[in-house]
Amino acid sequence: MPLLQSNGVVLEYEVQGAGEPVLLVMGTGADRRPWHLHQVPAVVEAGYRAITFNNRGIPPSTGAAEPYTLHDLAGDVAGLLEQLAPGPCRVVGFSMGAHVVQQLLMDRPELVSRAVLIGTTGRMDTMRRAMREAERLLYDRQVDVPPRQRAVSTALENLSRATLADESAVRDWLDVFEYAQPAGPGVRAQLDLELDGDHLARCARISTPCHVIAFSDDVIAPPDLGREVAEAIPGCTFEEVAGCGHYGYLENPAAVNASLLKHFS
Repeated sequence: MPLLQSNGVVLEYEVQGAGEPVLLVMGTGADRRPWHLHQVPAVVEAGYRAITFNNRGIPPSTGAAEPYTLHDLAGDVAGLLEQLAPGPCRVVGFSMGAHVVQQLLMDRPELVSRAVLIGTTGRMDTMRRAMREAERLLYDRQVDVPPRQRAVSTALENLSRATLADESAVRDWLDVFEYAQPAGPGVRAQLDLELDGDHLARCARISTPCHVIAFSDDVIAPPDLGREVAEAIPGCTFEEVAGCGHYGYLENPAAVNASLLKHFS
């Protein structure tokens, strides 16, 4: 895959399709590949040019030897857009990627024409902060968690009740999670990216047309926290997709793709 320099790091990226560009920003610890299962094909079929990339510190993208901020990640995206999609561009962000897009809309609004924020929040409540602190403790103490145990935890945190009750589906998901563990120096750095208390208030400065997609069974980014973001951003629309956990963009891609494409059109 091609590489480019942006904001002091080297980012791996991929472009598919033709037409107006759509940039997709992935969440904590993940590379760009999950977008290519469902969202990239839908975006390309709709006549857009899909751009995906690995955030800094997610190999082969470089960086993350030092701590960094959402401003840094938003700067990475800004540099990538300036080189691959000059002019306002449609942007999608998932989970941490949605936080990066929010920051981009505050720092460099001229680069984005429309934005979709999937599985997002505007603040860290007590439970979400405790979950993040637990992740950091495991990582820093170098606890040797068996892959199957980590897969079970990932499933419980990210999938819906319906998927967890489907014996065939949950077996498949557990196998995927067992063999697709987060890797790279960027994982630990991303675990330090917490939203400060003023982030939600600053969302009121965003003037770009935005759309928030939340999932009914999401324990990482509950729908009420996503709705707060939509209410904070002037004119932002909101949709809650039923029967999905945090990975709703993979559990019910048809609903998610229809929602984001409607906003983009």
